[in-house]
Amino acid sequence: MSDQDPNQLQIELSPEMADGIYSNLAIINHSNSEFVVDFIQMMPGLPKAKVKSRVILTPQHAKRLVRALADNVSRYEATHGEIADTELPGMPIHFGGPAGQA
Repeated sequence: MSDQDPNQLQIELSPEMADGIYSNLAIINHSNSEFVVDFIQMMPGLPKAKVKSRVILTPQHAKRLVRALADNVSRYEATHGEIADTELPGMPIHFGGPAGQA
């Protein structure tokens, strides 16, 4: 008999993916059927920034992600103190169409 719960999801993380990608800016766009989150790496003094990863989510999954992030930020701040909210330098960012920033 197996000790594993049949309802438990097993997630595989390859060594390449485990390295992660650094991002210090996220641009969020949406349509009626999806949210698109571009994770960007900006470097000081460079006028260009590269999208390092793009994640496309259903509206339902985007809402679950917002809740999960809020929960994790709350738990982080309870342990380590409030995270200072810093302002981004004012710069135009254009991908075409309406965009939000995070």
